[in-house]
Amino acid sequence: MKAEQGEKSNMLLEITNLHKSFGDNHVLRGVNLKVQTGDVVVIIGPSGSGKSTWLRCVNQLEKFQSGDIKVSGQSVQDPQLDIQKLRAEVGMVFQRLNLFPHMTALRNVTMAPQMILKVKKEAAEREGRELLAKVGLAGKEHRYPGQLSGGEQQRVGIARSLAMHPKLMLFDEPTSSLDPELVEEVLQVMKQLAEEGMTMVVVTHEMGFAEDVANRVVFMADGSVVEEGPPSVIFKAPAEDRTRTFLARYLKDQNKSPV
Repeated sequence: MKAEQGEKSNMLLEITNLHKSFGDNHVLRGVNLKVQTGDVVVIIGPSGSGKSTWLRCVNQLEKFQSGDIKVSGQSVQDPQLDIQKLRAEVGMVFQRLNLFPHMTALRNVTMAPQMILKVKKEAAEREGRELLAKVGLAGKEHRYPGQLSGGEQQRVGIARSLAMHPKLMLFDEPTSSLDPELVEEVLQVMKQLAEEGMTMVVVTHEMGFAEDVANRVVFMADGSVVEEGPPSVIFKAPAEDRTRTFLARYLKDQNKSPV
């Protein structure tokens, strides 16, 4: 498990009283969250609790009605904000595999650095090969997404985000669309990133990953943060009945004592 971050760590992400509605559906109800450099924060909760929505608000894939989100001290609502720079600094790996099907794995990884960061082709391809090797895909640089398994495609997606040298990585249920036998290969890459110090916010139902890797777990329900704390507290001694109820099935499946 990652060590707790000290008070002197830099504040990388700050979400304050965030509200978001889709019509009459109030999806986010005053969400607050602080993430410091080096944190690995895992968001858990039932489906429909707003986890993925607020994650998408961070890099402005969704607009919100009130509250604020600051990345490295700058509000995402700042008129001077460079949205391309924001999305370069805040990498995102989605639930749905969204690679370009007509491009090789290597081209999927190198396109954004060349177009947005203006990296020369040779340098982009050199780093792209290194990143694909990092996620266990050495030798598969010239395969197209349709020639890769779901787990391999998701690892290409991770390499693509890393190619932009992000300060923060957001993972929106990255294993939920994968067959069970492919989940672990993606989680291993994410664990490696955490061990290397990457700041990460992860929405997932993989409770084992949350216990092993996170330094903070946030439980959400009905658009609000119900409880947050270290994994040792959330999984073993949660303060809220709602949290205990949600975790009951997981604890039973893992043959653990009920909280």
